[in-house]
Formats: sequence, structure tokens, C-alpha cells
Amino acid sequence: MLDHHPLAAKAFPGALAALTTNKLFESRDLEETRAMVGRVMKPHHLGIVGRGQRLESRMHHVSLGEVSLSRLHYGADVDIEPGPLGDFFLVQMPLKGWAHVECGEQVVESGPEMASVLNASENTAMRWRADNDQIMVRISRALVERTLAVQLGRHLHEPIQFRLGFRWRDSELWTHLITYLLECASQVQCLHRHRLVVAHIEQLVAATLLGVHSHNYENAAPVRGGPVLPRHVRKVQEYLDAHAHEPIRAEQMAQVAGVSLRSLYAGFREFCGVSPMQYLRDLRLERARADLLGGGGSVSGVALRWGFGHLGRFSAEYRERFGESPKESLRHH
Repeated sequence: MLDHHPLAAKAFPGALAALTTNKLFESRDLEETRAMVGRVMKPHHLGIVGRGQRLESRMHHVSLGEVSLSRLHYGADVDIEPGPLGDFFLVQMPLKGWAHVECGEQVVESGPEMASVLNASENTAMRWRADNDQIMVRISRALVERTLAVQLGRHLHEPIQFRLGFRWRDSELWTHLITYLLECASQVQCLHRHRLVVAHIEQLVAATLLGVHSHNYENAAPVRGGPVLPRHVRKVQEYLDAHAHEPIRAEQMAQVAGVSLRSLYAGFREFCGVSPMQYLRDLRLERARADLLGGGGSVSGVALRWGFGHLGRFSAEYRERFGESPKESLRHH
């Protein structure tokens, strides 16, 4: 079954190869392995189960701001005890092999069809089998909490707790997200110079996880806000016009307007016909066009400068909006 999945190594070599080029380490030494994994995750206990086994560990790692993507294999049965993760959540998706995972009071046998989502605030202990080979997405706790607080329009009164077991292959949104992250891994050196793209990736990962996987706030109702008047929308428009070149989070816009995020979205749709984030995206398209017409660099460079990480999608949106391709605009300058 694994070979028929789009993320299987045989069926999707290109995306996985992008991550594989970013090797963090390869080792047979227990202490070195523990130290290297601990550098990008957290200090933890790591022990080989039984005698006669040797580590054949390897790890690939890419950091994308408050999100990181890793692939890890130990090559021996190991016990891993990190305790509470503290400042991050971790989604572990086996490409092959198995792991026994305990987080708080939840227990799951994780394999190719069943990922595990480790909660930041709960004690974690795991046993990975020798054949376990996993892709892992590490997501900052602060990022997930900010994203959820914006969605609800209020502060969180208790820690976020996700269900431990996650049938990740059943979620088309999540599998497309992982494919996108793997593609980003191939451009990581370039992406680090473009804050707008990295901020987009961060928000996309946090919002997607909250949207597709069960957690203790999933049935919480957003706070009702007061009415949004044209002046609220105008204040946000002026702010976006002045700061379009910077990473802008949704909660910043709500603070500028002085209303809840839910009310702001409703107000923008009423007075502008689009959401605030779409308004910002359209504004950045206009800035990208101005740069291209002014000869401000290559198409890919301009796209990344204005937060468009997927060149094909940028070109399609650009042509739909302006009736010509970015390359054609660049030739006109």
C-alpha cells in the first residue's frame, strides 16, 4: 500500500529527494545520535533495546522559521523519552516501520497509515522499531497557539491538546501540505532570504493542522464581535499599503482595526468583496507588477520578494489579474 501513496519513496522520489539532500548527520554512535537529534528537537533519553543491535542512524533536516521538516531513521529498536516537548508540537509520519507512542494518557501504535501528533504540554515516551523511517514536522507551540487564538478571537484558557493518532493519509489537505513542504526543502537556502514566504509557510502549516486534526478546541465557538464600519476597513487598508513588504499576521490587522478578527473578515467581505488576506495578496501582486515593469530583477526573484513561494501559481494568478505573464511584463520595462 505504501508504494501507491504519493509520498512513498518509490512513487514520489522528487519530493523526498529534496529533503534527503539536507543531511544533518549519519552515525553509529549512541551519544552522537542523541546529541544531534537533541539539537533540533530537545534533550532526551535515547537507549537501544536489547543486545546485539547497532545503530545505523541518519537524519535530514530543514528549518523554515517556526516550522521544520525532518526525516529520521535509527536502524535499531530504541526507547526515546523526551518528556513534555515544551515549546513545540511534533507530527510524526512513518513512511515505513512502526513505533509505540505514549503521550499523556493516549497511546497509539504508529505505522504507515497512522501518524502521531505529540502534544507540547504532555509527557511523551516512545519505542521506535528498527525499520521505522519517519517524516516529522516540528511546529512552534507559540505559532499554533497564536493561530488558534486568532481563529477564536480570544485567549486560550488551557493548553491545546491534539488527538495522538492521526490518519494523515486520509487528509488530502495535509498530504498536499507535506508535498508542498518537501518542495520548499529544495529551495530552503533561497527561502531564508524571503521573510514573506516563510511567514506564509508558518501560517499555512499551523492553520492546516488545526483544521484537519482533532483537538480540544475544535468545537469552541468564536467570540462574536461588534459591527465593522468602513473606517475600520480603511485603517487596515492604509496599514497594509504601508507594510505590504513585511510579514503581516491576521491578528495584527485586527489590532489595527480595533475589532475581532471574525468581524474584520466579515467587514472586508462586505465593503471590499474579499478577505483581508486576499486584499493583501492582491496588493502584493500589484507591487510585484510594478517591480517587473521597472526591471526590478528576475521573475522568480520578484515573486519571492513579495511572498509568492510557488512560481507556477504566481504566474497563473498574475496572468489572470493582469492579462499577461510576468515574463511579458518584464520584457515591457
